[in-house]
Amino acid sequence: MSNVPNSSAAPVVRTRFAPSPTGEMHIGGFRTVFYSWLLARKYNGQFILRIEDTDQVRSKERVIDNLIEGFNWLSLNFDEGPAISGQYGPYYQSDRLGIYAHYAAQVLEKGHVYPCFCSEERLDTLRQEQQKRGLATTGYDRKCRNLPEKEAAQRMADGEPFVLRLKVPLNGFTVLQDALRGEMKFNNALLEDSVMIKSDGYPTYHFASIIDDHLMKISHILRGDDWLPSFPLHGLLYTYLGWEMPVIAHVPNVLGDDGKKLSKRHGAEPVLLYKGRGYLPEAILNFLALLGWAYDEQSEIFTVDELIDKFSLERVHTSPAKFDTTRLLWMNGIYIRKLSIEELVKNVLPFLEAPEADGGLPDSVARPLDRAYLRSFIHLDQERMKTFADAAFLTAFFFVDDLEYLPELLIDKKIDAAGALCALHMAYNALTGLATWDHDSIEQALRNVAAEMGVKAGPVFMGVRVAVTGRKETPPLMETMLVLGRERCLRRINIAIQRLETIQVSAETAQ
Repeated sequence: MSNVPNSSAAPVVRTRFAPSPTGEMHIGGFRTVFYSWLLARKYNGQFILRIEDTDQVRSKERVIDNLIEGFNWLSLNFDEGPAISGQYGPYYQSDRLGIYAHYAAQVLEKGHVYPCFCSEERLDTLRQEQQKRGLATTGYDRKCRNLPEKEAAQRMADGEPFVLRLKVPLNGFTVLQDALRGEMKFNNALLEDSVMIKSDGYPTYHFASIIDDHLMKISHILRGDDWLPSFPLHGLLYTYLGWEMPVIAHVPNVLGDDGKKLSKRHGAEPVLLYKGRGYLPEAILNFLALLGWAYDEQSEIFTVDELIDKFSLERVHTSPAKFDTTRLLWMNGIYIRKLSIEELVKNVLPFLEAPEADGGLPDSVARPLDRAYLRSFIHLDQERMKTFADAAFLTAFFFVDDLEYLPELLIDKKIDAAGALCALHMAYNALTGLATWDHDSIEQALRNVAAEMGVKAGPVFMGVRVAVTGRKETPPLMETMLVLGRERCLRRINIAIQRLETIQVSAETAQ
């Protein structure tokens, strides 16, 4: 493919992430940025961070801090940026105003832009009138486009507020190449003379980004296909400035579960929220990579190194991808199961030790937790864990003294209340008499109880499971009872017997 280097003499691949610090970037947006990062890493290129803070009213430094923290969590490193020395900086657009002014004067002199003195009030009135007339599109009517040069110059010299607008051709087509979609033709008659320099002297995104991409030698730009309407404007700017256009690929947007575009206002959330919910960064990256790209029809699990090796623009889809939360949970569970016990303990501890109100263990459980004790059983729940936030619920019965559950849970559907009570009595006696507290001895004792009662082992096992854990779904019973220990298991079985006896007495009284 001609879009990417295929020889040692080819230009260096340089991609960029250029966020506007006006709001938290949602996880779907990270997908497109991850593709840019993968492309740079695949060809041993550079990945650049540039802050597009030309919207001075809405820009927030906190947003940038959170974005960088998110990239650090995902281990997506930058080669150049505000905190990294680079020969193409500065990397905040607000520090590059002199550069934009230079090129603005250049295109103004050549007649590619023109000053517009229309007030915001006039433009608002114009839009309202266009809407009343039922026009399909609304936009600037080019009132100032043909002002006499001397008049425009004088008004500018007199300090009258103005913006600089791009002088779009009034007919013909702008023809551009998209790396994913091939040749694209845009009817110039449908394009608007968009603002390039605002009245405060700051450039708009369109003007500043083109200049920065050229001066920072950006070779490939990957962005969401919602930027397609701006594509012809950017193409015209490159032509007017006499520069070669980078390879540009408009990747498909990410859709929510309901099929609508994922956005900050529609279900999308900042990536760091997923860290707080117990997701692994490796799982997030694997999941994001498959939102619009596929290596083949079968492969789903990739390490980051594998993604770098296999990624290519040819395999990026042009149809939208769905952000399937269920699939993300499934994938995160796979990555959790790959962790060593030490890695698992390290990751679940913050979630277990969090306050109960924040999803941690009950506040009655002393902190800090005993790591050795946690290490002895956490593997039993590793298979069932989809996020680290699940750990507190799954493991609570290993930590608390008293269990809360409905006594009816002790009664299996294949046995009545009297049978369940009998089974617990017999299990208590059998377990009390064991010479050794080991897996085989516990299992055989419970199977003997079932045999003596003439029932299958399942109902007996279920009654004991609920008695010692308070739940029907737990890790393997014998392994769980080994961790809990004989004394705690017998005490909990005795309490369960008392609860069932209370139910039986109540039932007899009601009769």
